[in-house]
Amino acid sequence: MDSDQGITIRYVREGDFNALWPILRGVIKAGDTYTIEPGLTREAVREMWMQTPRATYVAEIAGEVLGTYYIKTNQPGGGAHVCNAGFMVSEAARGQGLARAMCLHAQTQARAMGYLAMQFNFVVETNTGAIRLWEDLGFETVGRLPRAFRHPVEGLVDARIMYKWLGD
Repeated sequence: MDSDQGITIRYVREGDFNALWPILRGVIKAGDTYTIEPGLTREAVREMWMQTPRATYVAEIAGEVLGTYYIKTNQPGGGAHVCNAGFMVSEAARGQGLARAMCLHAQTQARAMGYLAMQFNFVVETNTGAIRLWEDLGFETVGRLPRAFRHPVEGLVDARIMYKWLGD
């Protein structure tokens, strides 16, 4: 996908991990949006982000990898028509429309993969930028998990479950 903002979104390639690592490491170490163990090794993070999901993508501007997302099946069996997605943008590129472009791309890709809905299982309440964006893109909060996340500054904060039907 090429956009008028100069954003290109494509499947990840193995060689992209060197560019992704600083983005992933920075978000994970901050510890304020993802429930990923901060001590994971580079190899464990690579496997988690690039090999475990059904598909992983990168977002580039002028050939520089500045964001990434994955799509995976949220639950097996009777829940396999619902996907989950995770998004990360480099700190330097925030506010440039990458997360919006990636989420719109993810919804198109999810539909093409046969998913009928997308669910975010754990959106930290203090991640207000993401919540505003997801709501703007049609996601609804369908549940709250009280004090489910130990934020490094705010202490125990709620997490949201957000959902969007992608089918007709």
